[in-house]
Amino acid sequence: MTRTREFAAVILAAGKGTRMKSDLHKVLHPIAGRAMLDHLMASVDALAPAHKIVVVGAGREQLEAAVQGRAKTCLQEPQHGTGHAVQQAEGDLAGYDGDVLILYGDVPFVRTATMEMMLDRLHAEDAPAVVVLGFEPDDALQYGRVIADDAGRIAKMVEFKDASDEERACRLCNSGLMAVRGKDLFDLLRRVGNDNAQGEYYLVDIVNIARGDGRHSAVVVTDDPGEVMGINSRAELAAAEAQWQQFKREEAMAAGVSLKAPETVFFSWDTELGRDVVVEPNVVFGPGVKVADHARIRAFSHLEGATVGEGCEVGPYARLRPGAVLMKGSKIGNFVEMKKATLGEGAKANHLTYLGDATIGAGANIGAGTITCNYDGYFKYQTVIGERAFVGSNSALVAPVTIGRDAIVAAGSTVTRDVADGELRMERAEQSVKPGWADRFHDAMKKKKAAEKK
Repeated sequence: MTRTREFAAVILAAGKGTRMKSDLHKVLHPIAGRAMLDHLMASVDALAPAHKIVVVGAGREQLEAAVQGRAKTCLQEPQHGTGHAVQQAEGDLAGYDGDVLILYGDVPFVRTATMEMMLDRLHAEDAPAVVVLGFEPDDALQYGRVIADDAGRIAKMVEFKDASDEERACRLCNSGLMAVRGKDLFDLLRRVGNDNAQGEYYLVDIVNIARGDGRHSAVVVTDDPGEVMGINSRAELAAAEAQWQQFKREEAMAAGVSLKAPETVFFSWDTELGRDVVVEPNVVFGPGVKVADHARIRAFSHLEGATVGEGCEVGPYARLRPGAVLMKGSKIGNFVEMKKATLGEGAKANHLTYLGDATIGAGANIGAGTITCNYDGYFKYQTVIGERAFVGSNSALVAPVTIGRDAIVAAGSTVTRDVADGELRMERAEQSVKPGWADRFHDAMKKKKAAEKK
């Protein structure tokens, strides 16, 4: 999505986030495997902003590292309120006369369409000085109020602490998000005072200051209060995760995915599922998973950084780690783990197997209890298994090693050398047979036990 008018995004993220009780900066806590700040920045990026500025304070080093190369940062120290925070971006926007969109790093779900609605309203025929994003929650709690007429023209903005009982009865609340012309923003901010219950410089006061100049401001209202949900605590983080997961589940089912028990399936922000995919209960998709059409992910499986081909079957109780690739029609079963491994078309590993740093050819069969011994404590090594090879149960393949096409590895073998195409490899200790030994042993032990009881 592109715009004909330039805009800059200023994202406020200077707060200490004390209610989160975490060493990790509040806006870097993940939702669906992605930092809440990154959710917001992705929506901003869809509009191709001319500038992105993140206002930092507490935990600045973490934020500077997180946005390096993607946005500028400016420091708010000390923190004297939201108006003061936006003022810190003035140096980076010196001489800029485009639009400015003011967002909050702990309000991650604002849609691109909502941002565009705000910017478009700023350039409507009545040319408001400021555009405020409002919402109507079921419970207005202690949100600031927007007092506006039916046309959306704002008569007054007031923080809850400073509102009268009549103003608190208004259900239209201030999300804190605003759109302002760059040429107006910092002039308005310079006139904001701190004569209020908190002794802070409130961003909302620019609306009242503009009104004093004889200019009006406007409110646009989101149809989804959930998109302006602020996250300040672990409980609110969990609620945001639940909200996002519910949306993703509904989206997946609408796109042709069958979820047998939707409430037990968890997605990541970038999960991709094809048409007619079936997902059984208690499946977790970590980041970086793609599942092609007609695949089946069976119960209690965990996938991360994996690619599952068309018609494949995974699980139950399977784990796919980063770099796992299943080609068309292949199958892994219960208690199978794959990491940096490719399972060729139609190949299968049905039970109790570890495949790491491996390439398995089409049609190969990996028996129960087989492992690729890929790590010597210092380095990782590759195992290559050819097409249609058969690896018997409880085999250990000590990498680096190659098993040829159509080769057979006998059950219980420890393979340390390459196996040629079509070869049978059997690596077992010779069995020793001692007739009658067990009977004599049992008799001796029974007599010994009986003697101890006397």
